[in-house]
Amino acid sequence: MTDVRSPEPAVAASPPPGAGPEAGWAGRRAGVRAGAEAALLPVAGLLVALAAWWLVARLELIPPAALPPPGGVFTAFVDKPARMLEHTWDTLLEIVFGFALSAAAGVLIGLTLASSRAVERMFTPLLVAVNAVPKITLGPLLVVALGWGQKPILTMVFLLCFFPIVLSTATGLTTTPADLAELVRSWNASRWQAFRKVRFPAALPQIFVGLKVAMPLAAIGAVIGEFQAGESGLGYVILQYAGVGDYATAWAAILLVALVSILLYAALVLVERIALPWVRETTSSR
Repeated sequence: MTDVRSPEPAVAASPPPGAGPEAGWAGRRAGVRAGAEAALLPVAGLLVALAAWWLVARLELIPPAALPPPGGVFTAFVDKPARMLEHTWDTLLEIVFGFALSAAAGVLIGLTLASSRAVERMFTPLLVAVNAVPKITLGPLLVVALGWGQKPILTMVFLLCFFPIVLSTATGLTTTPADLAELVRSWNASRWQAFRKVRFPAALPQIFVGLKVAMPLAAIGAVIGEFQAGESGLGYVILQYAGVGDYATAWAAILLVALVSILLYAALVLVERIALPWVRETTSSR
């Protein structure tokens, strides 16, 4: 006789680990926690810095004339906000335009150096020599050559910014990962195709490193240029108010320079994350 048995009930496949609703809530909680940390930790660092500043001023470890208390600096800004913001805008424009010029020129020079070993050996020593010259010593010469106003200021920003961008661009283009280079050779790709599809995209993270190094230098260059040739801007404010003994207002201008630099650096980091989404996906995070 044929042994007829009822079919065994199918066993439902167990969901893979981390695929249930609990995993979704855990992921969302982790995202909220990471966002809260990203927002709160800089604020905590700022509060610690302000507390240390207040303590140093309170104990007069540094003469009050050289380092006024935070309250005095805030009052100095509140007393003349329109004037301070007007000069902040002037400095912001000089930083952005000077940085843009140095970024364009730096990437082009880096491309030129990476395209030929002979060109690299010929001009790299000259670039290093130009970068080694203390830029503040060039201020009076720039005023004589270019006059007062924005031309010498933008030139100062350019001189301070371009070298890290050149170096990072040339380094990124000459250190293409070996597996990508082998892939290009297997395709029999032309030199332009290799550059457009592989070499330049692979160099972008390194190029952004140079841009992020150069961004704070742009703020420094703008202030140095305003010291030497400015008729407006935060560097001009620092020089003028420190010269008459109003150190609280001078420090307010210094803090505004720092704030502008932080905001522009954060904007550049955001551009990097949007333009290079694969970097965070293919590299380990802390």
